[in-house]
Amino acid sequence: MYPSSLGKPKHSLDVNRSGRKAKANNGRTASTVRRLKMYNTRPTRDAKGKILKHDLQSKELPSTRIMPDRRWFGNTRVVGQKELEFFREELGNRLSSNYNVILKERKLPMSLLNDNQKQARVHLLDTEPFSDAFGPRTKRKRPKLLASDYESLVKRADGSQDAFEEKHGGSTSAEGGEDGFRDLVRHTMFEKGQSKRIWGELYKVIDSSDVVVQVLDARDPQGTRCYHLERHLKEHCKHKHLILLLNKCELVPAWATKGWLRILSKEYPTLAFHASINKSFGKGSLLSVLRQFSRLKSDKQAISVGFVGYPNVGKSSVINTLRTKNVCKVAPIPGETKVWQYITLTKRIFLIDCPGVVYQSNDTETDIVLKGVVRVTNLQDASEHIGEVLKRVKKEHLKRAYKISDW
Repeated sequence: MYPSSLGKPKHSLDVNRSGRKAKANNGRTASTVRRLKMYNTRPTRDAKGKILKHDLQSKELPSTRIMPDRRWFGNTRVVGQKELEFFREELGNRLSSNYNVILKERKLPMSLLNDNQKQARVHLLDTEPFSDAFGPRTKRKRPKLLASDYESLVKRADGSQDAFEEKHGGSTSAEGGEDGFRDLVRHTMFEKGQSKRIWGELYKVIDSSDVVVQVLDARDPQGTRCYHLERHLKEHCKHKHLILLLNKCELVPAWATKGWLRILSKEYPTLAFHASINKSFGKGSLLSVLRQFSRLKSDKQAISVGFVGYPNVGKSSVINTLRTKNVCKVAPIPGETKVWQYITLTKRIFLIDCPGVVYQSNDTETDIVLKGVVRVTNLQDASEHIGEVLKRVKKEHLKRAYKISDW
C-alpha cells in the first residue's frame, strides 16, 4: 500500500508516510506532521542555560547589506518646535473665521496642535505634611471662608452678580416694565418651546447633523437668533458647520435684507431665502452650499443637514421648498412640528426637521407674542400688546396697510 522508499508510518507523528494515500484516508500528511512537530520545538541552550538558538528561528541569516541608494543620505521630513508653533498659530488664525474648513482633519495631529492648558498640580505635601493631616499630630482645621465679615460677603456677592450680568448680556431684572418689576407668575403659554422634550429633540438633531442651518425671521433676525446654540456648537461641536438662513425676506424691504446680510455675514455664512414651492428665492444658493459641504465631506457616505430655530420661522417650509413638494407639515401657527424627522434630498444629502426651540431669555410677554412663539388665538387679551406694535411700526405704514386715517 505504501511505497518502499517511505515505508509504513509507525505512529501518528511519523513523517515517513505518503501524502496522497493519507489524503484519501483523511489522515495526516507529511507536511502536517512537520508543522505539528514545529509547535513543540524549544530553544537550544548550552550547559549554563543560555539560549543559543531560539525556537522557530531560521538557520540561514538574512543579508545585512543595505542597498546603496542616495535617498538614504538626503533630507528627511522632520518638524521642529518653531515650525510646530508657527503651524499652531496659523491654524488658530484660520479657525477663528467661520468660513474656513479643515480638510483631512483625521490626518492632522490635533492633539499636538491644540494647546490644552491643564491645571497646575497642587503640591499638598509642601503646604501640609501627611503627618499633620493624619495620625496623632492631626490638627483641627478651621473652615476656609470666602469672606471674613458681612461687608466683604456683600461686596463679593455684588461682584459675582456684575460678572453674571456681563456674561449673559443684560440684567435678569430687565424683564417687565420700566421700573424693573414683573409679574411673579407667568402663563404657561409663554413658556412654549422651552420644555425638556423639545430641547431633547434639538440635541438629537445637533448630534445627527454635519451641517446646522439656523433659520431666522427677516423681520427680527436678532430676536429669533439663539446665541446659546451658537456657543454650544463652538465649544462642544467644533467639527460641525453653522449657516444662518434669513427666511421670509419677502416681508421686508430689499434694503433691509441687504443690510442684515452684510451684518450677519461677518460672523457666519448667511443666505437670504423665500420659502415657496412655486416662486422661491435663494433655493439655488442654498443647494449650492449644501453640495459644497457634501464634497468637503467626501469621506462620508452622506451628510445630514439639520434645520433649527425659533417656532414659526419657516423651517418646514424651507425643507418643502428644497424638495419642491410637501414632505413636512406646515401651518401659519407655531408648534406644528412635534418631533424631528429625516427627509432625503439626494443620495448624499439628508435633511432633518426640528421643532421650534426657545431659549429662556429676558424677553417680555409682548416680545414673545411678536416673535410668533405664542398662538394669538390663545391670548386672553390680545389688545394689550398693540401698544408695542405701534411703537415699532411707523404711522404711515399702518395707514397704508389697514386703510385707516387716524386712531
